Amino acid sequence: MNKSFLILFVAILALSCSDDEQIIKTFSNADERLWPYFQRFEEVAAERGVDVDINSSGLIASIERLDQPNIAGKCQHPTPEENILIIDLPFFANTEDERLIEFVIFHELGHCYLGRDHREDAYQNGVCISIMRSGVGECIDNYNQNTRKVYLDELFDPDSF
Repeated sequence: MNKSFLILFVAILALSCSDDEQIIKTFSNADERLWPYFQRFEEVAAERGVDVDINSSGLIASIERLDQPNIAGKCQHPTPEENILIIDLPFFANTEDERLIEFVIFHELGHCYLGRDHREDAYQNGVCISIMRSGVGECIDNYNQNTRKVYLDELFDPDSF
C-alpha cells in the first residue's frame, strides 16, 4: 500500500509541475489580454538594466475599437498625470502574428511608459532604426525574430529618450 501511494504521489507531482506553465503577472488597470505583453515588456527592460514597473505608473490600458483608419494603438495623455493606452480591438482580435501585436504594444508603451517620441530614422537600406517610427514616414518595418533584439536594445537605450 505504501509503495502504491508513493508512486501515485510522484505521478501527481510530476504532472502538476509542467515547464509549459508560466505565471502571468497581473496589471491592475489593464485589460487582462494585455498582461502577457506588459510582463514581457518589463522582462526585456530588466534584461537591459532598465527598471520598469507598469503597475506603479498608473497606466490605464484597454482594448477597444479605434475609429481611426490604419491605427492599431495609441497613447493618450488627457492630463499630465494620466497615461491611457488603447489597442484597437479589430487589430488585436484579427492579427495572427504575435510579433506584430508585440510590436504595436511595445511601441505604445514606448510612448506611455518610457515617454519616447517618434523616431523616423532609417538605415541606408530604408529599414526603420526604431520601433518608435510613426508609420507615416518612409522607412520599412523589419521587426521579426531575427531583428527583435536590436529593436528592443534601441527602445530601452537611455540615449534614445
